[in-house]
Amino acid sequence: MDSGRLFYFCPMVNLLLFDDPAIRGSLLPFTFTRPVADIRVGILKIADKWQKRLDVEVSYLTQKYLMSKFPRAKGDLLAINGSWIPGEKEIETLKALQENQSLYFGKTLLATYIGETENNLDKAKEKEIIQLAFEPTLLQKTWHIFQFNGSEIKSDFHLITKGRKSIEINDSFTKVYSPENIFIEEGATIKASILNAENGPIYIGKNAEIQEGSLIRGPFALCEGSTVNMGAKLRGDTTIGPFSKIGGEVSNSVLFGYSNKGHEGFLGNSVIGEWCNLGADTNTSNLKNNYSPVKLWDYTKGSFSNTGLQFCGLMMGDHSKCGINTMFNTGTVAGVGASIFGEGYPKNFIPSFSWGGKSGISTYQFEKFQETAMAVMARRKVEWTKKDEEILRWIFELTKTYRIWEISS
Repeated sequence: MDSGRLFYFCPMVNLLLFDDPAIRGSLLPFTFTRPVADIRVGILKIADKWQKRLDVEVSYLTQKYLMSKFPRAKGDLLAINGSWIPGEKEIETLKALQENQSLYFGKTLLATYIGETENNLDKAKEKEIIQLAFEPTLLQKTWHIFQFNGSEIKSDFHLITKGRKSIEINDSFTKVYSPENIFIEEGATIKASILNAENGPIYIGKNAEIQEGSLIRGPFALCEGSTVNMGAKLRGDTTIGPFSKIGGEVSNSVLFGYSNKGHEGFLGNSVIGEWCNLGADTNTSNLKNNYSPVKLWDYTKGSFSNTGLQFCGLMMGDHSKCGINTMFNTGTVAGVGASIFGEGYPKNFIPSFSWGGKSGISTYQFEKFQETAMAVMARRKVEWTKKDEEILRWIFELTKTYRIWEISS
């Protein structure tokens, strides 16, 4: 590559989305099972946003145990911080970036070209440093996922639907407000529902279903193959990822995909990973009785940290589930692969692969967990692979100290 070559004229250069070590830990438990750029915020995952905006292939530079499922591409690559959410200004800036330059915002590396043999990004500091002239949107905390979700639904909506035509709603018992802000993909069905897009767009994905009596306000996204159950009340700034089921009352929350909250109960200001299930009448508190700021478990500190937020509900990692009538306190963090049940409120931090609730926990043994995970995925016709097993076993061992500490406390 020539040192003066511009990315804009290099369609053969693909993107490498790297996990910023200063950020990745603050996005646990979601980054236990995925790179930062695989997080869904808005309609799309961060990686999908880059791919669509630049029309290039993307790969990942992440933790070693994840790379079997999220591999790194070979060849000349433009490395981009995986927490960076792109918009039009960001794309224009990258088009002017040269190979002998590195793009920073303060001390945070945003983008640099790297060679095929480089395993780290240390050489970025040796290049000419260009400072971004505006503040980027960086996903740095778990609660940013629901905080940024409304604006990202709007951004993704325009990105996905530009120049395309929505299918029509033919159901005479469905009422829509601001139909120009509603886009429905092929195969989607809507029956006897109300869709209000006056405050933001509503996106209905391919083969999605909205059942009778549902009330939906934008900004809202229902991704491919997902179902809104009868009588659901879905407020704005909410995303239901692909192949999920949603019911009850939901506000400003994100389900990554392949997860279910199919029954009554409230979910607010929350983030739910993949392959999760919330039992009937599960409720999350998103506001403390004294209206004080919410504290969340911080994996980087091994203790609780003040978020500064008045509203914050449940952060639940992949493959975790809870029984019927579960009540989650304001600002609860549940790790990966937990099975939560029993009367009363479980603690505000539930370690990965926990089994139990308020009365105490034990370890959810991996073989039992795997048996359930395989059955759950088979229902969606998704195979539990050797890669899945290796990654989840690694996380099981990685998080052992949290369980030992919790059980002995």
